[in-house]
Amino acid sequence: MQRHLPRITFILLALFLVVLLTRGLNETTRMLIVGSLAMFACCWASAIHLLGARAALHFVLISVSLGWFAEQMGSTYGWFFGHYTYTEVLGWRIGDVPMVIPLMWFALTYIAYVIANLMVWQTPTDGAAPIGQSIVQSFLAAMIVTAYDLGADPYMVFTLKAWIMHKTDGWWFGETLQGFVGWMAVSFVIIFLFRLMLRRRPPVAAAGVSRVHTVVPLAIYGGNMLFQACLGTPVETRTIAVFAMGIPLLAALCGWSRWQAPVSATVTELPASPVVAAARMAAVAREA
Repeated sequence: MQRHLPRITFILLALFLVVLLTRGLNETTRMLIVGSLAMFACCWASAIHLLGARAALHFVLISVSLGWFAEQMGSTYGWFFGHYTYTEVLGWRIGDVPMVIPLMWFALTYIAYVIANLMVWQTPTDGAAPIGQSIVQSFLAAMIVTAYDLGADPYMVFTLKAWIMHKTDGWWFGETLQGFVGWMAVSFVIIFLFRLMLRRRPPVAAAGVSRVHTVVPLAIYGGNMLFQACLGTPVETRTIAVFAMGIPLLAALCGWSRWQAPVSATVTELPASPVVAAARMAAVAREA
């Protein structure tokens, strides 16, 4: 399975991009759900590849459980995002929350985690980072997630009617400020808790990682940016998406272009020849 993991990831990426294009031509509820599932599966496969199966599973459990809790409390009591009610557009529910919504919390926070690391450290994962670095990186990643939501929320409300906001006089095309504060807060908590877990057990890639493998999260974020730029509603969000999502994406691509795969992951040290071994032994003898 580890040997075929990169291939599986790219197949899922291709499926997501095809579904995204199909949605652009003719939006349907079924294609929206299929695209969300493909995005989740692709991000999970990518996380297993880059972080290892254990770390990826922890990321999924943290983001899905906290994402569901936040959405359930929001739709029931108005916590975090304001008062709203989900419609039948997004399909089967767990409680009051459509199943695909918690899955999207994982996909978006994982993508933001990788992009934030590439922007700052020119690597897809910074491992067991110091606590101060984890706080700053988690906040940056939360901003990247919320940048996606700037265009996604109005589209989901006005075009898809996936949920109904009980208060529609907010400053952002009817959306309230509380919704974006909620996105920032929930995203930050998810990513920060995951980073705290990495301090106990740093991530270890499940298979050899090259530069092409780290482009998967960037491709998903870029595909969503292009979708919003072409079909965002209201039309003002189309320009906003280009800058809000394009700036971190371009910065991450610059970091991605400078990242080098660890030598230990791609090069196996060959045994020394007898001559080299003898020279090493002689050097050790002289030092003694």
